[in-house]
Amino acid sequence: MINLHELNVFVEAALAENFSVAARRLFLSQPAVSLHIGNLERQLGIELFRRNGRSIQLSDAGRVLLPLAQDTLCQMKHIEETMWGLKGVLIGELSIACSTTVGKYILPRIVAGFRRCHPQVRVTINVTSRRSAVDGLVTGRAEIAVVSARVSHSELIYEPFASDRIVLIVAADHPWADGRTVTPQELLSQPFISREQSAGSREVLAEGLAHHGIDIDRLEVALTLANAEAIEMSVEAGIGAAFVSRLAAARGLDLGRVVEVPVEGLDLVRQIYMVRHPRRAVTPLHQAFWEYAFSPEADAWRQLA
Repeated sequence: MINLHELNVFVEAALAENFSVAARRLFLSQPAVSLHIGNLERQLGIELFRRNGRSIQLSDAGRVLLPLAQDTLCQMKHIEETMWGLKGVLIGELSIACSTTVGKYILPRIVAGFRRCHPQVRVTINVTSRRSAVDGLVTGRAEIAVVSARVSHSELIYEPFASDRIVLIVAADHPWADGRTVTPQELLSQPFISREQSAGSREVLAEGLAHHGIDIDRLEVALTLANAEAIEMSVEAGIGAAFVSRLAAARGLDLGRVVEVPVEGLDLVRQIYMVRHPRRAVTPLHQAFWEYAFSPEADAWRQLA
């Protein structure tokens, strides 16, 4: 009979395409991963990976086995959680991949509320790129994703979850911090701190500026950062103005270290989605968390944005 632990090791190695990376994720040694894979290959009588030095690739048999192994592990998890559920106990692990500031700020609060009701549940939140979050859902590494835009995939189910407002902030001693409203054209006169090209907030800003005939590349970018919190702190330091999620700016705004500046005719809001894969088995834990996240009890956290 196939060993489920070895099957899990195979899935991690297949997704990582690297035994050392799989070992780190599983808290095993690299030789232990190799041993488990070797045992599984001997039991099945077929090579699952093509090995070339330190490089590995799934063999044809390995590619066939991967989705079957993922479904088997998911079904075993479903069985275990269902049996506990029959005893009135919600137990298990839930993996969520998110790519947004809302995911960072709102999901932990929702998870905290959910665990107060179900203290034996363990939740992992993996903050990553939007594409990686969706890829994690498709490959089975995550059961739920939270993203700020739809990523092309025919099977995924997207549910509007929250709205994230993008605002212009400046340092407290900036000339624009006097309560004025600025025009879109005035934005071209100031240095800015920008997110990287692929950031969702930058895409929303680019669309908003385009409605006013302004190409986002015309902004004078003094600094580019991949972290909204670092951008807020750089604004505090006086490096430039920035458009960021209001959630990321909340600390500085509350302390009076940065000031929100209205921009005439520019109302930047992006939709946040919770996403799931309809072909993955929905465990009782998965379903309970999904329902809680959209419940009136969680509305206060979802409306923070």
